[in-house]
Amino acid sequence: MKELELKYGCNPNQKPSRVYMEDGQELPITILNGRPGYINLLDALNGWQLVKELKEATGYPAATSFKHVSPAGAAIGKPMSDVLKKIYWVDDFEELSPLACAYARARGADRMSSFGDFISLSDVCDKDTALLIKREVSDGVIAPGYTEEALEILKQKKRGNYNVIQIDENYVPAPIEHKQVFGITFEQGRNNLEMNDELFSNIVTKNKVIPKEALDDLKISMITLKYTQSNSVCYVKDGQAIGIGAGQQSRIHCTRLAGQKADNWFLRQCPKVLELPFKENIKRQDRDNAIDLYIGDEYMDLLADGEWEKVFTTKPEVFTMEEKKAWLSQMKDVALGSDAFFPFGDNIERAHKSGVKYIAQPGGSVRDDHVIDTCDKYDMAMAFTGIRLFHH
Repeated sequence: MKELELKYGCNPNQKPSRVYMEDGQELPITILNGRPGYINLLDALNGWQLVKELKEATGYPAATSFKHVSPAGAAIGKPMSDVLKKIYWVDDFEELSPLACAYARARGADRMSSFGDFISLSDVCDKDTALLIKREVSDGVIAPGYTEEALEILKQKKRGNYNVIQIDENYVPAPIEHKQVFGITFEQGRNNLEMNDELFSNIVTKNKVIPKEALDDLKISMITLKYTQSNSVCYVKDGQAIGIGAGQQSRIHCTRLAGQKADNWFLRQCPKVLELPFKENIKRQDRDNAIDLYIGDEYMDLLADGEWEKVFTTKPEVFTMEEKKAWLSQMKDVALGSDAFFPFGDNIERAHKSGVKYIAQPGGSVRDDHVIDTCDKYDMAMAFTGIRLFHH
């Protein structure tokens, strides 16, 4: 297949629309089911690059959950604790394959943002992963292959219209890429930067110790940022992104947005949240919405008389600010990556509130000394990579 005609472009009024290879070669993708749209394919191709690099950098199967050309979550296939299984709504599975664990983590870290995602998988989609995908609200999936069982499961989704794409894992794009804006063609070399250990070797803080697990987390953060709309910041813990701040004009706003998502991820693990008395047969998205309100500042919208009865069997107690702070104080050893330098120490102050211990950023600000001093105040280890990862 050399060309794929699309229903429309980013919006229904943008016609005609198609994807094709300018050199006349075959497309590296095969549509096994459904009819993907313009944004679906943007998400799929960006996500595939991300998971392919995560697998190469860590050795683990990887998955990402994309929405509007930025990842809502990304993870490698490490086993999950019982608590993580519960907050990701997969505790009814006795065992999950490493690839399924990767997707459960990627989808589960920020379930609000992942609603209606496009999924990318680094490995052949197996039955476990397909069963997880089947019960989530999602637009489609891209992978290098599918087992027969997995493909049959996915083909039943969305009344047979679920988008299933297979990509040639050996496809290598041309070293020069192009895009058009306002009829003008832009050209640049592809960002083929490899995330290896050497990239994080210039540790500029007093604390010079970055354990292997933290180094893997820093790699995950930087690879995730490589395919996230800039400005962007990514918090990572135990092999998965737990907070991604994308597309903000201000660096501190990125750090705050991603930090709040990381905080929400950890607050969901608090026993007070885990034990919320939900009614039976509540839809997953309704539970997610209720939890998001309960742990947020607008909790009274959920706990008001006439509202809580729709979701809970009994009215929950308020999750007080003091209780939240006490629980969040236990979050430790989080890794953080930034796609460009931190201009001020306020970013480090905010990161510290979310348990950040390890940081990777390009360096090069006129205030680097202040940023380093702030890291030293909290005994953080920070590496200057010397590379920027803007993505637009």
